[in-house]
Amino acid sequence: MDELQYLAHGFAAVTTWQNTGLMLTGILLGIVVGVLPGLGGPNGVAILLPLTFGMSPTSAIILLSCIYWGALFGGAITSVLFNIPGEAWSVATTFDGYPMAQQGHAGAALTTAFTGSFIGAISGVMLITFLAPVVASFALQFGPPEFFAVFFLTFCSFIGMGKEPKAKIVAAMAVGLLLAAVGMDTISGDLRMTFGSTELLRGFDFLVVVIGLFGISEILMTIEEGLAFKGKKASIDLKVVFRTWAQLPRYWLTMLRSALVGCWMGVTPGGAVAASFMGYGLAKKFSRDPDSFGKGNPEGVLAPETAAHAAGTSALLPMLALGIPGSATAAVLLGGLMIWGLQPGPLLFTEQKDFVWGLIASMYLGNIAGLLIVMATVPLFAAILRVPFSIVAPMILMVCAIGAFTVHGNATDIWLMLVFGVVGYVFKKLDYPLAPMVLAIVLGDRMEDAFRQSMLSSQGALGIFWHNGLSGTITTLALLMLVWPLLGKLRAMAFGARARAVAA
Repeated sequence: MDELQYLAHGFAAVTTWQNTGLMLTGILLGIVVGVLPGLGGPNGVAILLPLTFGMSPTSAIILLSCIYWGALFGGAITSVLFNIPGEAWSVATTFDGYPMAQQGHAGAALTTAFTGSFIGAISGVMLITFLAPVVASFALQFGPPEFFAVFFLTFCSFIGMGKEPKAKIVAAMAVGLLLAAVGMDTISGDLRMTFGSTELLRGFDFLVVVIGLFGISEILMTIEEGLAFKGKKASIDLKVVFRTWAQLPRYWLTMLRSALVGCWMGVTPGGAVAASFMGYGLAKKFSRDPDSFGKGNPEGVLAPETAAHAAGTSALLPMLALGIPGSATAAVLLGGLMIWGLQPGPLLFTEQKDFVWGLIASMYLGNIAGLLIVMATVPLFAAILRVPFSIVAPMILMVCAIGAFTVHGNATDIWLMLVFGVVGYVFKKLDYPLAPMVLAIVLGDRMEDAFRQSMLSSQGALGIFWHNGLSGTITTLALLMLVWPLLGKLRAMAFGARARAVAA
């Protein structure tokens, strides 16, 4: 198969000393990011993105993606040892991971979590390997109407499938679209919402926005919560590892089910958080002993970790193949690709084969290396949590400020970073999701351009979005996703009325 030949070429490209060093560095940084509550994958990638300036795109994406893999692994450490989710998708891991640690099985719980994470991540990478080229080649026939339909489907999916209140998702998207519109109109060349400020001519830089929204806001939230770490000490020896691995095959159906759920939730905008809870819920539902869940059942650790990591990895598929991020981290990586002069989407697989397949190869190697490194360094990274947050917070703030300033060498960007940090803090306090806002900032311009180009070619007729089967199907599916929650409510009301009629 051509994919295997390209993959072999990708392995040859990433196994240089430089890229291998960047891979290991990224994993170690990512584990730190995952271990420290208040950071997390999207935050860490956004904050450390300026480190890639001056690197080749291949080296840059290897570093950032490995930071992401490391954060995925690191989030389980705090969940198991301290009952503090290092990542949002690690919440379900605490249900059985922490009870296992309290029972003296911390090593087994961590081994189970890391192994599940590895299996889920590899499942997602395999999906990308064999499916992304097919999706990309299919998308080569896309024109402006088709691209708008895909963008529209993405936004509608976030609304229809998102777990947050729909009004809050729409509001977050609206703010993101408003921010994306600031600056120069790419179609007419006119200035919009600059208010005479020269600083706003180029609009709000994506990197400055995400550093503020994720990095600064999380610092403010953590300071307010006043985290205090109390947990179990742990180490992993080979006896525990092999004993745990010998027991895991009995849960093969759980791993398979969680991997499939995670891959589906990653490709669609369901996200890793929803995948982890769904994986946990399905494992409990089909378990022979559901009452043991929440009391230290290894299956309750394995299922959410496998599902979450499969979702987190497979979310990169629509980003690479279509230029549509499937998660907040994928949105940050999408912005990074644009900064490096690359256009994510179907042409990436034909014009930048070395880059794409080098990235996919680094996913395999990065996850293997991540598994080995995180298992060897558990005591070290668990000790990081004993450093007072009063010391950690200023260091994170300094890194954020350096990152924002590095973008354009302009001190104004630091102030904008702080402003967006406050905005992100307010959004989180009011339970407004940030992912739809980031999505709108990244895709807002491209969606607007595709819509206006479609309108110009059709002289204002909306029927152009149904002018062929491809765009018509995608647009109809998008509208269906938009009204899906309403259809669910109407169905529930109909069944309720029927039940009352039968009872009467």
